Amino acid sequence: WQLRITVWSLCTKSVSYIKYPKACQQGVAFTKDGRYMAVAERRDCKDFISIFVCNNWQLLRHFDTETQDLFGIEWAPNGCVLAAWDTCLEYKVLLYSLDGRLLSSYRAYEWPLGIKSIAWSPSSQFLAIGSFDEKVRILNHVTWKKITELDHPATISSKKTIVYKEVEKSPTVDSERLSFPPTRALASSLFSTQSKYDISQVPVSLQYIKPVADRANPKVGVGMLAFSADNCFLATKNDNIPNAVWIWDVRKLKLSVVLEQLCTIQYFQWDPCQPRLAVCTGSSRVYLWSPAGCIVVQVPGEGDFQIMSLSWHSRGESMLLLSKDHFCVCYLEREEV
Repeated sequence: WQLRITVWSLCTKSVSYIKYPKACQQGVAFTKDGRYMAVAERRDCKDFISIFVCNNWQLLRHFDTETQDLFGIEWAPNGCVLAAWDTCLEYKVLLYSLDGRLLSSYRAYEWPLGIKSIAWSPSSQFLAIGSFDEKVRILNHVTWKKITELDHPATISSKKTIVYKEVEKSPTVDSERLSFPPTRALASSLFSTQSKYDISQVPVSLQYIKPVADRANPKVGVGMLAFSADNCFLATKNDNIPNAVWIWDVRKLKLSVVLEQLCTIQYFQWDPCQPRLAVCTGSSRVYLWSPAGCIVVQVPGEGDFQIMSLSWHSRGESMLLLSKDHFCVCYLEREEV
């Protein structure tokens, strides 16, 4: 019932309680080194944040926030700055230090729907904010001011942007290999379509879906964004253009690549060791992009394995592929092999 958080120690069997946690999208956040935990709280119709030391669960700082309805909190990877953002009805990002001081606040506009997603760069130098106006704004860590604004237009016209388009093709089977009844492996290859990437000539018009304004949670705005492990690339998804992944060159602050898929993007995640992006679309295929190019990987298996999410191993050698009720492990060959 969102009344308290209970912390159980598996070593000493001690129990600690944290009161008044707030039921929001991301109400608990740990620093990357695991030393501190921040908890969003709601007391007497006002938002607060408490910071705890994780080795003994002692309260380090407790302070109120200048938010109408706190929606989420997230630490910078270096653990020095905590970002807190307001509900989508109020465009506001607040940046706090470890001791609870308000370092800066940012507001791009006032009345329309505001923030939809947030992502820190691994170096903690950039904070990317995805908004309902289909733009990503990037703040720097020195002045906490906006350094650029990234648009997501439905037409790609720059010749410096590479557009990879997924196309399906029917498999060709050598008639000499046909045997009746066919083997199970051959039968699955006969009736399954394969896909590959083609490079489209610009200008390219992407599939744009006009949002239904009179329904809750409209499919509009930048709902997913993530930095690569080397800070060189930023991947985004604009929910108005659900079949495309946008890959930006952070060093040039320019759009580098667009992946145009046949189905809606369900999830993407960067390799934690190198600039390699894995994408899934609810099909039985995984799509991998790196600066060297794109490949499509068909997941072998019986039945229809619909990949809804994925998770990289910390060493980047394998990943988990998740459907609604199954999972499988995908191993990637190393270059020296």
